[in-house]
Amino acid sequence: MKARVIIVDDHPIFRMGMAELLNQEDDFTVCGMAEDIAGARRLIQQHGPDLAIIDITLAGENGLDLVKELSGEKNSPPILVLSMHDEQVWAERAIRAGARGYIMKKEASEKVIVALRNILGGKIHVSANIMERLLDRFHWKQDDIAVPTVDLLTDRELEVFRLVGAGLSTREIAERMNLGVKTIGTYRDRVKQKMGIKTAAELIRRAVLWTEQEFFDPDGKDVS
Repeated sequence: MKARVIIVDDHPIFRMGMAELLNQEDDFTVCGMAEDIAGARRLIQQHGPDLAIIDITLAGENGLDLVKELSGEKNSPPILVLSMHDEQVWAERAIRAGARGYIMKKEASEKVIVALRNILGGKIHVSANIMERLLDRFHWKQDDIAVPTVDLLTDRELEVFRLVGAGLSTREIAERMNLGVKTIGTYRDRVKQKMGIKTAAELIRRAVLWTEQEFFDPDGKDVS
């Protein structure tokens, strides 16, 4: 029997391309596609898929919220996070949220197939670099870990930091995340405190620089 897969991504062309790729395989079939969390929930209830492919950036939502939600439920499908975001920042967060694998969209299509088969087989699939990093964290004592600055942020704080870097105002971020303006202001203050940032202008500058580095590869190519 073919493993039934749902695809949760807010880019229609990407969803269709991924569905075509999987449907060509003898052991996979796409049983549904969604662009947001609500649509993903409906698909899971209707089809009970064997696997779920979820992007981090959905239609005004954070895909990791869906990953966390599903990982806490019985009989939920194992999840592969497939995203444009830098694995050095997001892969470990995705695994902690409950995903069984992480792949960047710029990777070759055959790696997606390999990842899905590994996950179906009960394995965790990440790149060799990320696996080494995870194992290192497991062996190191907490006091010995030199945590990159951005790793100090919670998922919500990192999302606010990313949206600040994308040029959104506090009110726009609040609307995007369905939170209050004061709540976003609190998140901004926490980000500044954890990252040693003194002013709002410095926060914006740091966020813009980080966002530019995340969305461009070392050769200067846009990977979004």
